[in-house]
Amino acid sequence: MTMLETFIKPMHREGIRFVAAFAAATLILFWIWDPLGWIGVGLTVWCYYFFRDPKRAVPQNAGLMVSPADGVVSLIERAVPPPELGMGPDALMRVSVFMSVFNCHVNRAPIAGRVTEIAYRPGKFLNASLDKASVDNERNSIRIDMADGRAIAVVQIAGLVARRILCFAAKGQELRTGERFGLIRFGSRLDIYLPDGVQPQVALGQTCIAGETVIATLGLDSPQRMAHME
Repeated sequence: MTMLETFIKPMHREGIRFVAAFAAATLILFWIWDPLGWIGVGLTVWCYYFFRDPKRAVPQNAGLMVSPADGVVSLIERAVPPPELGMGPDALMRVSVFMSVFNCHVNRAPIAGRVTEIAYRPGKFLNASLDKASVDNERNSIRIDMADGRAIAVVQIAGLVARRILCFAAKGQELRTGERFGLIRFGSRLDIYLPDGVQPQVALGQTCIAGETVIATLGLDSPQRMAHME
């Protein structure tokens, strides 16, 4: 990897129109007053950076569950999965990853499996770091059934400035571990509900990298960590 590749990352196609709009506004600001134009340049760079979509080295060992989002672990607690997913009334271990406006917002599948349910629910736009955001905020819930019959839930939650949840996955689709499945526009959170009896391998305040950071272990096929770029 060159020094240039360290700073210049691929951009997700969803960001093209936003960066174009910021760039057009910057030209107008330069026409009005040069200092305003330079502020526009900074905002345009930030917009591009927000929609970055870098490749990740995704662990390939069976049973490794990875973080679905870049961000900080804000909550680890037991909670009942969204009822619309049909996963029952019992509380499961939930790990919440909070994404600031400076994190990459491309969401990735925590583990391989079949998407058996997708349920969108409108709601409020509270601070995504709050516990009640899981219940009150706009959300998109996804159930993934694994080959061993167990299921996990991944919930995309809107935040204070997030006004659009995008889900690229479809019901019945087979997802690979680390495969891109969605994106949330501007600051938000993802909740992951682990199978019963599975304990998280992350800590509160830990920084996670989508597709790379292991958040739970469901059983290993080999002591050697294998990975591929996704």
